[in-house]
Amino acid sequence: MTVAKAMTECLAAEGITTVFGYPGAAICPFYDELYKTDIRHILVRHEVNGGHAASGYARITGKPAVAIATSGPGALNLITAIATAYMDSVPMVVITGQVNSDQIGRDVFQEADITGSAEPFVKHSYLLKRPEDTAEVFKRAFYIAGTGRRGPVLIDIPFDVQKAEIDFEYPDTVDIRSYRPSSTGNGNQVKRAAAQIASAKKPLILAGGGLFTGDAVKLMRDFAEKTDIPVVSTMMGLGAMPTDSPLFYGMLGMHGCKAANNAVNSCDTLILLGARVGDRAIAAMRQRDDLTVIHVDIDPAEIGKNLDVDIPIVGDLTLVLGQLIEAVSNGEHSGWKQELDRFREDKAIEPAPSGYVNPKQFIRTLDKHLPNDAVVVADVGQNQIWTARNITINGGRFLTSGGMGTMGYSLPAAIGAKLADPSKQVVAVCGDGSFQMQMMELATAVQHDVPVKVVVMRNNYLGMVRELQEKAYDNRLMAVSIDGSPCFTKLADAYGISNELVDSADKMDAAIERMISSDKPYLLEAAVEDLEKTIL
Repeated sequence: MTVAKAMTECLAAEGITTVFGYPGAAICPFYDELYKTDIRHILVRHEVNGGHAASGYARITGKPAVAIATSGPGALNLITAIATAYMDSVPMVVITGQVNSDQIGRDVFQEADITGSAEPFVKHSYLLKRPEDTAEVFKRAFYIAGTGRRGPVLIDIPFDVQKAEIDFEYPDTVDIRSYRPSSTGNGNQVKRAAAQIASAKKPLILAGGGLFTGDAVKLMRDFAEKTDIPVVSTMMGLGAMPTDSPLFYGMLGMHGCKAANNAVNSCDTLILLGARVGDRAIAAMRQRDDLTVIHVDIDPAEIGKNLDVDIPIVGDLTLVLGQLIEAVSNGEHSGWKQELDRFREDKAIEPAPSGYVNPKQFIRTLDKHLPNDAVVVADVGQNQIWTARNITINGGRFLTSGGMGTMGYSLPAAIGAKLADPSKQVVAVCGDGSFQMQMMELATAVQHDVPVKVVVMRNNYLGMVRELQEKAYDNRLMAVSIDGSPCFTKLADAYGISNELVDSADKMDAAIERMISSDKPYLLEAAVEDLEKTIL
């Protein structure tokens, strides 16, 4: 069979039923074979959004998803999505077409060195020059993407290689001598951690996004409940502990909750579980001599990178948490929790001026209408903070671009998430700035009948940058007004999507209810005052 045919056989062997992409000449042999399969292809309207949609799909299924593009500009357009997945440890296999093998390096039409260009943002990449290596390369790519610290793997395949004839047999197993991801934690380190936890007066668990990629959420909850240890989370870790749990004290960081930030600065033992402790989180933490830090992560490079660690444990979170649960005794920390309870916030929300809605109130109202297992996908900017601070996650998922902070992520990721689990209610929340980086994907939702719901917070500014310029640059507002933006409800009309404008508090409940009850794509435009702040 041809390599192009073998590529589809590889996908089928890996259980791939849906892929996201945008075709072009250099990848057409593969698309021609894809046409003959039952694999569903979702045509996005920009290559980067194929990557974001695959990201949303992978984050719900927990398995590597597939994004496809052609050579040159098509492949290069995917780099932002690849980097976004890399920063958030999302498993993806990215397939790109390439010019003929004998033309590589000659600057021919639509040639770009995609493996070199994407190198900083992939776990591994392959330029497939030997047709007979096809099955092994695909097997390795899916294995690398979906094990250890998950992430994107790139396969670049020249046009002539796709048309070559090979004997095909897909391997059952894979063994890569140079790739041995850690599994169980070191026994001595686990004992040290258990002893420290037993002696701690004010222990605290910091839950990161790795708990989701490592399928360790339930074990983390079991561990927290057995030890009676309070939990805070990074933005990527939101939902690892139910928002309504009495053990949960919110999101920490520069945009986090007072209770969470006080907890990390008052605890005597900090247990990091699958968290990078990036700059937006660590900004709220003080390095203290009286603090003992236990860090569990699959990636040894992350341990100690941003925060000094006393007890490092490298290993798979599911296995290490299992070890810890066996090693620790039942705990009781009522006094410590009472201390933290004093910092819990329940501030009243001020009503918005006439003609506007308060975005925090809007998110809380949306929250009341969502089922517990809903998936909420926030974009980047003010809308992200409003959503993260006001949504409750008690059984569903909160998705966002955390590490890279990529605007334009929410709608394609929401489409991917909805296709991954059609039974879930999926809502994308974005600002009017970020929406205009992705609004073309409304066509994708319509074409493929994906009933994703979209909320656009319109305040006519790049709001987060505007706030920064107000505070740090003496209110010199430069290039943050986005006057000239379209009417988003009319835009939705143009796509044949039901929509409403919500410009007062008394319209919110009914409009949100109509959106949630619809079995089609739906858009709500929320009118937000121009100078609305992210802070509560």
